[in-house]
Amino acid sequence: MATPISQIPFRFKGQITCIFHKGRQLELYCEKCQEPVCLHCISSIHKSHSICELSEISPQKKQDITNFINRVEQNDLEQVRKYIKSTHTLLQDNTNTFEKLSCQLKMRTDKLKQDLDLLAAQTLSIYKKMEEDNNRLIQNYMEELNMYEKHMKQQIEECNIVLNVGSHIQIYDKSCEIHSPTSLPVKPVLDTASFDPNKNSQRLLELALGQVILSGQGQLLTKQDRSGSKSDDKGQFSRQQSGRKEKKAVIRKKLLSETKVVEEWESPCYITSICQTTDGQVWTSDYSGVLTLLDGKGKIIQKVTHKSIIYDISLSPTTHTLWVCDSKNNIMELVSGQLTKKFRTKQKPRCMCVTAGNHIIVGMDKHVSKFTTQGQMVLTTMAIGTGKPLVYSPHRISECAVTNNVAVVDSNTENNVGDGNQRVVVMDTEFQKLFVYRGDIPRTYKQTPPTESEPFDPYGVVYDSVGNLIIGDNNNCRVLLLSGGGEFLRIIYTDANWTSAVGVDRKNVLWAVFGYRDMKLLQYSSV
Repeated sequence: MATPISQIPFRFKGQITCIFHKGRQLELYCEKCQEPVCLHCISSIHKSHSICELSEISPQKKQDITNFINRVEQNDLEQVRKYIKSTHTLLQDNTNTFEKLSCQLKMRTDKLKQDLDLLAAQTLSIYKKMEEDNNRLIQNYMEELNMYEKHMKQQIEECNIVLNVGSHIQIYDKSCEIHSPTSLPVKPVLDTASFDPNKNSQRLLELALGQVILSGQGQLLTKQDRSGSKSDDKGQFSRQQSGRKEKKAVIRKKLLSETKVVEEWESPCYITSICQTTDGQVWTSDYSGVLTLLDGKGKIIQKVTHKSIIYDISLSPTTHTLWVCDSKNNIMELVSGQLTKKFRTKQKPRCMCVTAGNHIIVGMDKHVSKFTTQGQMVLTTMAIGTGKPLVYSPHRISECAVTNNVAVVDSNTENNVGDGNQRVVVMDTEFQKLFVYRGDIPRTYKQTPPTESEPFDPYGVVYDSVGNLIIGDNNNCRVLLLSGGGEFLRIIYTDANWTSAVGVDRKNVLWAVFGYRDMKLLQYSSV
């Protein structure tokens, strides 16, 4: 039986007697075992081993010690001194860096305070002048009313005198006089003003302050025709993707370091378009005639049924009412639980977006057009003559709250003379092309693990509060993040099911729908 480790004798440092033979001096050295031994060890534990006097190995051991001293003094200590010096410098640099950053932040904050105070003072001055002008108009109006009152009283007095003592001719003249037209002084039109506090001032303050980029631990903290493939005129939702689902099921869900799943639940209804409300709820549609309002846990709050297929929905950022476009070319607003028709388009409205300026952008075959809420067209991308359309087959539209640029998912179908390569087209406020994103991911971007990509298939697009662009890539079951200028930033999230809709709420939480039913609320880094 092997001897337990706890029972094996151990020689303490400096001990000069043998641990096996008590009282025996350690005067010899076993070259095989490389340890001091006594005379009794030669015939027992170290029998047949090569033995020498302990004093014979002392010169070599002394040389080893001397070499150690020289190496430490000449190399190691010097290196440590350099490290200590550089660490002192690093400590000072770290202090200086954050002092400089703090100073910059304070200066910027003071400047913003001064600008805000100046803006407030200018506005108050305008208020004061408007008040004085209005007071002057009101005073003049009051004087005119007093004079009018005095004149009317004088007329009454004269009439009483004529009635009592006047001659026939005086009565006749007074009667003619009182029938002459006399009108009240015109009430003045006063200057008016109103103040509408910004409900999203925190975001605007962050934008005004500037971008803060943090880093740590190596991580940066900063289709065939769409309508044909998804719906038909009878309102039948095409969900024949079982084979594709099996293919995608082998992809492992991948949660990137910048992303956190806040909530995850299965929707009680299919979802192809979503709009977050201001109170944490979400309106959904699914190429049928039903609108469904869900809470943050997926519970149904309200259903609205419509007689025609609903193609797309959009929430007004100013009135917070829901707008809808349907297969009968109607653009409608949801008011008191009822869809009210506002206007009709000449072509089928495939998608829509309500802007901050209270306009309605509608995507139709080969063009995107902007309308007033009464249906008057104010801008269009429609090509003149034989010119190529800027957008062939619009599927989803989103307006940036920061720049008011417009992003359009273009299915680019061959039915509309496109080349079939799907893309996202970004335009400025005048519908001039800024850039086109075709799903390219830079070679320098590190994917873990690397996967072979399917053709780019954007199903959803939305801007977040800082102006970044979020794209749902259906084929590749993932959500992409681009800067407002079109620079690829990262893959936010990769799922096992295809991406069918994306949206961002007021807290900058991304709502992403996978496989038409699986809703995930994702907190991601936007820097």
